[in-house]
Amino acid sequence: MEKYVTEKTLIGEIVREYPESIDVLFEAGMHCIGCPASQGESLEEACAVHMIDVRKVVEDINQAIEAERA
Repeated sequence: MEKYVTEKTLIGEIVREYPESIDVLFEAGMHCIGCPASQGESLEEACAVHMIDVRKVVEDINQAIEAERA
């Protein structure tokens, strides 16, 4: 599986480049992805704030992107 998103990818970039990831982020408990502050925050930083396992979110996002683009 290709790795489109990493822990260091910014939330704003993820949402813009991979809209299919939005559902994954919501399901993980990140409901503030439209917030201006989150746009410059890395996925790792956002997961730390929400106490979410960043590795799981990265895996789920990359799977969603792969499924959409297959």
